[in-house]
Amino acid sequence: MIAFLDLLSIAAIAAGTFFFFAGTVGLLRFPDSLSRLHALTKVDNLGLGLIVLGLLPRAESALSALKLVVIWALVLLSGASTAQLIGRALRRGRK
Repeated sequence: MIAFLDLLSIAAIAAGTFFFFAGTVGLLRFPDSLSRLHALTKVDNLGLGLIVLGLLPRAESALSALKLVVIWALVLLSGASTAQLIGRALRRGRK
């Protein structure tokens, strides 16, 4: 059972890392700021979620696991609101 959890953790962390790299490629390749922002926020949220999912079985206590989930939730909220504010500023600058 422990080996299965280790494999699950490795797979989730590897998938999260892949999404972070995919977001970096999108940041470098997409043509305008709005599409870059869209790609980056989506894959960052998913990548961090998968990394947190991979770290949860390795947490030392329930409090450590709760801290990981709270950090992920705060990053989700701050990333979404920041992306919305940046997108709004970019749209206003184009008019």
